[in-house]
Amino acid sequence: MINESKQRLKYVLGDYVMSNLGWAACNVARFYLGNPHREFGSLASFLTSQTVVMGQVLFPLMMMVVYYLSGYYNEVFRKSRLQEIFTSLWSAGINALVIFFVALINDRGRGRQVDYEIILVIWFVLFAAIYSWRCIVTSYTSHMIKTRRWSFSTLIVGRGAAAVAYANKLDSMPQSLGYRLKGFVSIPGENDVKEVTLPCYSLDEIARVCADEKIEELIVVPTKQSTEVVLNTINRLFALNLPIKVTPDRINVLLSQVRISDLHGDPLVDISGSNLSDSGKNLKRLIDVMVSALVLIVLSPLLLVVALLVKLDSKGPVIYTQERVGFHNKPFKMYKFRTMVHSAEQAGVPQLTCDNDPRITRLGKSLRKYRIDELPQFWNVLKGDMSIVGPRPERQYFINQIQERVPSYALVHQVRPGITSMGMVKYGYAQDVDQMLERLSYDLIYLENMSLINDFKIMVYTIKTVITGKGM
Repeated sequence: MINESKQRLKYVLGDYVMSNLGWAACNVARFYLGNPHREFGSLASFLTSQTVVMGQVLFPLMMMVVYYLSGYYNEVFRKSRLQEIFTSLWSAGINALVIFFVALINDRGRGRQVDYEIILVIWFVLFAAIYSWRCIVTSYTSHMIKTRRWSFSTLIVGRGAAAVAYANKLDSMPQSLGYRLKGFVSIPGENDVKEVTLPCYSLDEIARVCADEKIEELIVVPTKQSTEVVLNTINRLFALNLPIKVTPDRINVLLSQVRISDLHGDPLVDISGSNLSDSGKNLKRLIDVMVSALVLIVLSPLLLVVALLVKLDSKGPVIYTQERVGFHNKPFKMYKFRTMVHSAEQAGVPQLTCDNDPRITRLGKSLRKYRIDELPQFWNVLKGDMSIVGPRPERQYFINQIQERVPSYALVHQVRPGITSMGMVKYGYAQDVDQMLERLSYDLIYLENMSLINDFKIMVYTIKTVITGKGM
């Protein structure tokens, strides 16, 4: 098994060292292009001045934040060379602009042309510094993978003719794609090829096998199976929290905006993550954390008042917890202010709310109308169970019913569930499974068109819904 953390550390430490060297070189250029040489007299005096030394400490750290947000460190083994260049170029450009407007814009006595020259010099030097190191590490990594010195333990999900043929193709390639095949996993209802050299497992064994064999990736290769069977199989794989790739000619997934993971050899569709870019994922998580922390702090007086009112209104706990299924099919405890009478589901069978539901308390009607009961879920967001925007999480009881009718529901587990969603703002609360299916169509549209801009639009619509009291 290749150590992913060690590989990521190579990039991070390398970027930090090169950012320091790059910024030191920028200060030398700044001395000669600007006016510091008149003020300090010598380069040594300038570089050892308090302001420059402080900048030498702070600016490389600031650059590392930008490099992290760019998503460059998300994938550390199979990097696209072209994408690496573009990511390094625009992140270095952002750092150059930030440095200029924070530290250099007030340097006196320069003309506008010199300002442009300084920005371009900083941009070029920072890009050259970080990309030179990144190129060395990426080239070495690519060489090690292609020559089969580095590889990733992989299971092929499927044991039919197509799966066996694909495994043979991988083994016969002159340059490796990095997959070290550890066995096949049978798909229910498939005609298995009997004579195979690798171990074969059932779908029920896959969790144990992945743990024992330290599996790092899964490739789904069905043989003329229906989309329903394949999606049901994939849904069981999400819980393993491993990269899941599918041969595009074997499954017609509903989402058209798929991510191609390998262009060398046969391309594979990565369905274990969202269509959002790596930088988008990092920014989305940063926004989630910052907004959630701000909401919990600013609205803490309101949260305390609501908690007191819930306690006085009816018997039972203030916070109601319920198990929902979230990212990669993992269960988590979701928090809400209690809006129903205590033990509202005494029969043990999960029930959805309906109009004039007698289980809803007097205060609960107002809390639900203005979505105030959802505020404790910002703690779920802060913990990483949820996002502010994403498909609404459901209980396993209802998920089973939904997937019997719409197997593509499995795809919503590609992302963290959300406090609000396109389905919630366009449809609202569902009172039965049929309505949940109607709302699901909006969630699938969201997955196809996932972006930070659309997240912002959904948040704006949600605020409008809350203000107008159309939460029921």
